[in-house]
Amino acid sequence: MIIIASQNSVPKKLSFISIYFLGINGVIGSGTFLLPSVIYRYMNLSAVAVLLCTAITVSLIALCYADMSSRFTGSGAAWLYSYHAFGRFTGYELGIFTWFLGCCTLSAEIVALLTTLKSFLPVFKNPVVYGVGALGLILLFALINFYGRSIVKVVNNVSAAAKILTLIIFIAVGVFFIHKANFTPIIPQAALKGPMPFLHHFGSAFTPIFYLFTGFSFLPIAAQQMNNPEKNIPRVLIAVMVSVTILDALMMTVAVGLSGIKLGSYSTPLANALGTAIGKWGYAIIIFGMLISIFGVAFSASFNTPSLIASMANEHGMLPKFVGKKNKHDAPWVGIILTSILSALFSTQSYLFLVNCTVLASFIQYVPTILAVIKFKHSNEYPTHGFKLPGKYWIPGLALLVSCYMITNFTSKTLLVGTVIAVLAAVAYFFIKRDRKFEEKHDKWLKELQEEGQKLK
Repeated sequence: MIIIASQNSVPKKLSFISIYFLGINGVIGSGTFLLPSVIYRYMNLSAVAVLLCTAITVSLIALCYADMSSRFTGSGAAWLYSYHAFGRFTGYELGIFTWFLGCCTLSAEIVALLTTLKSFLPVFKNPVVYGVGALGLILLFALINFYGRSIVKVVNNVSAAAKILTLIIFIAVGVFFIHKANFTPIIPQAALKGPMPFLHHFGSAFTPIFYLFTGFSFLPIAAQQMNNPEKNIPRVLIAVMVSVTILDALMMTVAVGLSGIKLGSYSTPLANALGTAIGKWGYAIIIFGMLISIFGVAFSASFNTPSLIASMANEHGMLPKFVGKKNKHDAPWVGIILTSILSALFSTQSYLFLVNCTVLASFIQYVPTILAVIKFKHSNEYPTHGFKLPGKYWIPGLALLVSCYMITNFTSKTLLVGTVIAVLAAVAYFFIKRDRKFEEKHDKWLKELQEEGQKLK
């Protein structure tokens, strides 16, 4: 039964399990099913070790988000943290980049979904059909989000459960068809020629693996639509990272065991691997799960991204007030429309270009968030509620080093795109009227939190 909230009723909040599934949907997507072949080509069996290493380093960044989400209950994530730590302009720039990240993620998953459909439905090779399919998916997501969280929870929970089940089936069935001979070579011969070639191969594998985990940063964006966000979001972030790491490590191990060196040549590696083991039914099961998985990530992005741009307008007046308008179902309808338009434009680009843009936008929001953790730990501003990051500055310090390492993997084209967005956003900033009431309200709240922090000190 779908519950439609009236204008006078209080909209239902997302529960812990719904937030968990939203996190799973945000992380497990097209990369999980498409990138194992790329990862294997660079590191062979040792790709499993690189995956675990990357998961640990990304988890350091996720812990910084957990720390920040326990300090703030407002929606917005990275931009909100940067706003309070480094001022209005920094928060505004981060907000634009995080919205850009959401639109790129939504577009990338739509492109991946249609590309997968093309592999067994040739009609999607027609540019007109492809374009209509992309636009149709964007409109479908918009309509679902227009009707609020009741429908969102159902679609999100079903798609998340289905993708977890698909990966479990792949692992549980595939493990019986593993051939030990496929576990060699452990490291590509080209990577053994010296430290520099090895670092090159490691970095080339690190980037696509890193993409497998980037979706965690979307969780705090819709914090106001969740029950007890300062307590639930940190717990969910940890639970999601642990769950995804275990599933991905097992998935990669089984995939290598099933296909060996052939894995690097597959366009749909998991589907081809299980199809080789048990036949066309294995291929069909994974393709079906793959489509649900990609749909889930796209849906998760379509839900969180409009909430982000609406929060920029509603919480601190960084955008015109009309951008934050909501309908009777508490859905940010203007944000949904703007996100749909930008995502439709991005859907005309290639999958790899959108992936690169996603990684760049992720890097840009990670660094200020980590620096905000360091600043608040030092100043004792905005005390945590329900979660405390251990180790003082060790975790954010290591997370900062990992984030900076990502710079070495960006292409000049990707950096140019980031620079253009930053400049355009900066120019637009000076034409947006500042709302003094928002700023006065924020200053008052800031003073109260600082006083609370001094009491706890």
